[in-house]
Amino acid sequence: MKQINQIDALDLGRTPLSDDEREKLRRERLQKQKEEGYQLLAELCYLGEYDAAKKLANQNPNWGYEIVCGEVIDRED
Repeated sequence: MKQINQIDALDLGRTPLSDDEREKLRRERLQKQKEEGYQLLAELCYLGEYDAAKKLANQNPNWGYEIVCGEVIDRED
């Protein structure tokens, strides 16, 4: 245990992330959001809530999906 005069109040206790590590975490977070979005859209379509699924897909274009004929498909830009 450190004595109080040895503790640096500005030290966060961990090393800052490199740019590559930040980019990797960002990509992983976006991929996870995309997968969760797909699951939600597929469930809405399964329940017959096509309009709700279309609205949700349009509100979240970063997921990359659209609803066509009651099915979730990749959006073609």
